[in-house]
Amino acid sequence: MKPCSPAKAQSPRNGRAFVREIDAIDQKILAALQNDGRITNVDLAARVGISAPPCLRRKQELEDYGFIRGYYADVDPAKVGYEVSAFLFIGLVSQTNSEVEAFGERIRLWPLVREAFALSGNVDFLLHCIAPNLRAFQVFLTETVMKSPGVLTVRTAIAIHVVKRSGRVPFLE
Repeated sequence: MKPCSPAKAQSPRNGRAFVREIDAIDQKILAALQNDGRITNVDLAARVGISAPPCLRRKQELEDYGFIRGYYADVDPAKVGYEVSAFLFIGLVSQTNSEVEAFGERIRLWPLVREAFALSGNVDFLLHCIAPNLRAFQVFLTETVMKSPGVLTVRTAIAIHVVKRSGRVPFLE
């Protein structure tokens, strides 16, 4: 695997910033955990080619310094009743830091928003939302998003089907 550029993180122990190179073994650990977050340390060590104690130490360090943000179950929204997946392209009245930050804070409170990105260009935010049905999405759109302070424009796109979905970072060899 090719080495990554240095990554900056803050030490959880002393709060100081540091630069750490992610080496090939770290990349293998991260790639293996992306494929199976429930893998045992012994199996992970075998997969990456090191013994279990240093593998555990490396994994804990990757967690401590924020390279691994967490572990979770990948739940299929449709199977638990969220049939609608939609994208909202939002333009704000003003792009001042305070307006962008305030809108970002509101987005964090909206449970139907799965992902939100602040963008450059002619769209200020892109939201990926899910809803149980079109009616629920319409209510969320008209009563929450469009009435949110600072929103100037909203364009929507309903997803027909997923062509590719991956939450993985592509560690290249």
